[in-house]
Amino acid sequence: MNSFYSSIGQGLDALHCRLDGGEVAFMSGPFLQQAAALVRSMHSQLLQLVHRLHLPAGESWLDEYMDETSRLWDACQLVRAGATALDAYSATAARALHDCHCLLLLSSANAAARAINAPRRHAAGLLQENRALADARLDPASLLLDHRSPLDFNLNAFNGFRAVLYALRNATSFLLALLLSATVSCLPDHLCSPSPPATAAGPGPGYVSSMARLRQRVADEMAAAAADHSAAGTTIMMYEFRQARAGIDTLKVELDRLGATGYGDPEEIADRAELIKGWVDMLRSGAEAVIAELDDFFDDIVEGRKVLSDLCSHR
Repeated sequence: MNSFYSSIGQGLDALHCRLDGGEVAFMSGPFLQQAAALVRSMHSQLLQLVHRLHLPAGESWLDEYMDETSRLWDACQLVRAGATALDAYSATAARALHDCHCLLLLSSANAAARAINAPRRHAAGLLQENRALADARLDPASLLLDHRSPLDFNLNAFNGFRAVLYALRNATSFLLALLLSATVSCLPDHLCSPSPPATAAGPGPGYVSSMARLRQRVADEMAAAAADHSAAGTTIMMYEFRQARAGIDTLKVELDRLGATGYGDPEEIADRAELIKGWVDMLRSGAEAVIAELDDFFDDIVEGRKVLSDLCSHR
């Protein structure tokens, strides 16, 4: 089990290091894909561990595993719905920016301004729909980290399996809060709350300290995003979405000015539309990568449930 805890810590540290090294931007597509892959990896390692623990058939450990994977399934389905909606938004934005570029080259600034309204309306609707989606389908309590002392309940049950589930739940709860904040609706209470000090009595001290470091880094990043005017008022934190949306809003201002006063260079504004389309393309790529990772994870959960059910029936 120590290797399981160590692996969780290494995965969290790798996510933290990519931020620290400036390799990826906070809440960017590559960052989110790695977070989703880490959730999947933890579950896979849990299944491997079960085979070595020789758990008794007919005990409640299987029910606890089923409950935990149901929680993961529901949360990941919500993340997938958010990522799918972002993919649809990117398609709308890409078409509008292409039309805008072509119309500007034809000196049709007013028509270009009308074209660029489509993704602006789509984004506004998306924010509203996602708030409703989160209210209807998300139980914030299901993502809360468990800070009880291990002495408060029997972590050693089932040859330590309950301690493994405890670690899995805490790590995945935080990662799922990240993914949901990026794709559906921001959960500041889950991402900005201070991390309690780790205790030596807790399972996997390396994992606990790794979690604390990542939580602190995420809290710092969330504070910086809140101070960034381009992120003001948005409840979808995916980096590429915020960049694309801010760029489109700025482009609309320039198009309105060009149409009303003739002030501005249509070709220069057309080039800017192409640059913004680059953010939209990265948004689509990031959303599709998260969707693909989650689809594979759903397959893993189905297979894992079957394997462990069969394991119990043959013991």
